[in-house]
Amino acid sequence: MKRANPILDFGIDREALQYAGHDLQRPECILAERDGTLWAADARGGVMRIARDGSQEIVTQRQSGHFGGAESEAARYLTGTLPNGLAFARNGDFLIANFGTDRLELMTRAGESKVLADQIDGREIGKVNFVLRDSKDRLWVTVSTRIRNWMHALRTDLKDGYLALYENGVLRIVAEGFGFTNEVRFDAAEEWLYVVETTGGCITRLRIDQCGNVAEREIFGPSNLGKGAWPDGIAFDSFGNLWGTMVYSDKLFVLTPEGDLRILLDEGDPEKVDALEQQFLLGAVTEDVLFATGRGVAPWMASVTFGGPDLRTAWIGSLKGKRIPFFRAPVAGLPMVHWND
Repeated sequence: MKRANPILDFGIDREALQYAGHDLQRPECILAERDGTLWAADARGGVMRIARDGSQEIVTQRQSGHFGGAESEAARYLTGTLPNGLAFARNGDFLIANFGTDRLELMTRAGESKVLADQIDGREIGKVNFVLRDSKDRLWVTVSTRIRNWMHALRTDLKDGYLALYENGVLRIVAEGFGFTNEVRFDAAEEWLYVVETTGGCITRLRIDQCGNVAEREIFGPSNLGKGAWPDGIAFDSFGNLWGTMVYSDKLFVLTPEGDLRILLDEGDPEKVDALEQQFLLGAVTEDVLFATGRGVAPWMASVTFGGPDLRTAWIGSLKGKRIPFFRAPVAGLPMVHWND
């Protein structure tokens, strides 16, 4: 007998949301440890440790005040160190996709840092967005665009994003031709790798063979997730639902195993989202219209992370938020590849 999908009858009560952290800077990606400790990417140049009792500690090699002291939104989000995607290294250190320095970095829990890669095929990498470690200890790295000012890549006609694999100290391109490559996640069997295309407005999946090469490539779910659909972060639950965020329209969505779309939370300002959509379709996004978006519980909603003792606590990361909203999900998340696994 087919098990009923628990997501179909689920709704998020905005007023029942709880929050973790305070005075955070660009908590785009969140890692959850088994003991309840959270680690959030932080624009001061590292990660913020948030303990179960609410206490916080910033871990950086060299703390930067650029984000907090920037004179404009453009300077804040376009320059400086911008730790973005995070993953645990096998020993518990932090793998950092730095969207500001355009590097794949490794930082210890004491704040010591080194560059793993800043070039590929003799060229600068581009806008490194996310890093995912799989059960074979391989690193899957996404690059959104090769254009240094990523705002100029918010176009429908540009697909210069790519996926790379870092293995044995070597970074190589595995697949390319994506519209602003963002987060990636494997399914439970690590057979299919799901790739977010932010400006493509869709999720592409790649069947990966034993050698780390692409065997098949197809769109999963709708070819366009809808008006104002700029998908960003994704995470699987144990039922096979793919949860995701839409960054400028501030939506939390789910794609069922059949690829059906459900919007669970919509925090966007319709007029501002529409104004950005119109500019995006014309290939002429301006700073004032872009940075006017983002509001609500997690402005510029960017990621979703499952954790807690039963993996049913879901945290929402964001680019503009100063704290992290969380709620109880109706189903446990798919366990991440953890350190010391």
